[in-house]
Amino acid sequence: MSNRALVEEQSGATVEADLIVPSQFFDRIKAEHSSQPEKRLMLAVMEDAIATFQKSVAGATRRQRRLLKETEEWFNSHDTQWAFSFENICTALEIEPDYLRGGLRRWKGVLLAQRQDTTATHSPFRRTSGRRHALSAGRSSRSRREAA
Repeated sequence: MSNRALVEEQSGATVEADLIVPSQFFDRIKAEHSSQPEKRLMLAVMEDAIATFQKSVAGATRRQRRLLKETEEWFNSHDTQWAFSFENICTALEIEPDYLRGGLRRWKGVLLAQRQDTTATHSPFRRTSGRRHALSAGRSSRSRREAA
């Protein structure tokens, strides 16, 4: 007796495979956050803001100081009216905004503390040993004739 006949006898009913069409299968799969265009754009905005913040912390130029001020204002804003506000992007990407703010503040503090330590121990002047310019004698007329 085959296995199928045995199962039919024991259960009293036939076992049939459940058939579903592809649309039913793909409806059950939850779309990944990064596959949605809006969320990819929000992620790109967040990545750019963090990269700009990190590059601008040094504040060497007027432009860097302005960009640092703008990114810090954006990070610290609790506005939810604008679609691409920090709060809304964090909500859409399932990031805790206060945790990210705290991490960025700590990172900036550590970087500035390290920068203060290195500037306190290093002299701003360049030390050179020996003469700054070395003069070399030109080729003699005898060596020019030999080379030709």
